[in-house]
Amino acid sequence: MNQLPRKRAVVTGGSGDLGSAICRQLAADGLHVIVHANRNRARADAVVDGIHSAGGSAEAVAFDVADGAAARTALDALLADGPIQVVVNNAGIHDDAAMAGMTELQWKRVIDVSLHGFFHVTQPLLLPMARTRWGRIVSVSSVAAVLGNRGQTNYAAAKSALHGASKSLAREMASRGITVNVVAPGVIAGDMTAQAFDESQIKQIVPAGRAGTPDEVAALVRFLCGADAGYITGQVIGVNGGMA
Repeated sequence: MNQLPRKRAVVTGGSGDLGSAICRQLAADGLHVIVHANRNRARADAVVDGIHSAGGSAEAVAFDVADGAAARTALDALLADGPIQVVVNNAGIHDDAAMAGMTELQWKRVIDVSLHGFFHVTQPLLLPMARTRWGRIVSVSSVAAVLGNRGQTNYAAAKSALHGASKSLAREMASRGITVNVVAPGVIAGDMTAQAFDESQIKQIVPAGRAGTPDEVAALVRFLCGADAGYITGQVIGVNGGMA
């Protein structure tokens, strides 16, 4: 008896703490996961190896999401094997500074990765996805886009722009069975959080009194990418322990 082919998912920034958790959970749901990295292909390969060891299906790809031509080349090669029906835009970078001292390069690079990267990755996949009349697009934002945060005008601008773009795209694609949502995490355990906050600070700013885990965020992404979330679209959902 022939098995139906697995749906494919691409997760940008899939080699990081949060991205790898998302990749593992999507693979556990039976998706073939394309684990994206920028420069550190070895980390993406390690995530793929872990998925394979758990019995899942995955492959790695490396390109700069801020480079439209490079993204198009990589995605065209992937689309040669058929449509990609699940997209998780998780790639993002910090380059923090008070705006009074922020350079133009700091401003543009952060927006290039989070916002232009969203366009570079998502747009080429839309028409092939629409032809299947089923798809899931989830972008990872931040509580900073909801509340603002000192030193992160560039990051908050980029991430909050995803909210408007996703709400608009949700209206464009809903009739094709494609949902578009945003997940906005708060303080999530990982290398970056460990460098920025100590435990006492986290207890002060997070009503739940602790950092969240990558798996807690990934669980919501996993649900939004699944069959049961077909009537949820155009939403921004926080995972922040009560911060907002």
